[in-house]
Amino acid sequence: QVQLLESGGGLVQPGGSLRLSCTASGSIFCRAIDWYRQSPGKQREYVARVTSGGSTNYADSVKGRFTLSRDNAKNTVYLQMNNLKPEDTAVYFCKTRIMSSDYWGQGTQVTVSS
Repeated sequence: QVQLLESGGGLVQPGGSLRLSCTASGSIFCRAIDWYRQSPGKQREYVARVTSGGSTNYADSVKGRFTLSRDNAKNTVYLQMNNLKPEDTAVYFCKTRIMSSDYWGQGTQVTVSS
């Protein structure tokens, strides 16, 4: 079992940047980590994935603006978000899967507003 903790959210103006972190209580060396987000009144949507080998995948809505990286020694995955838009406003969650069970963090709020 693993616990995930997101951090780094906040209020930023359009065009600004934030870096979110997802830190695991245990080793995530062999785990893919996904990021999702949820806006009020909307379903949770996929944002990006980084595999255990460091390969990344992004939703079309964030491609070219968001970048994932991981530091396995720190059990942490980072989501660098640049050129943020108001429509990026959401609670951002990280997730991993172990033995067919999904483990989610509690989320961190990102608000993009002038």
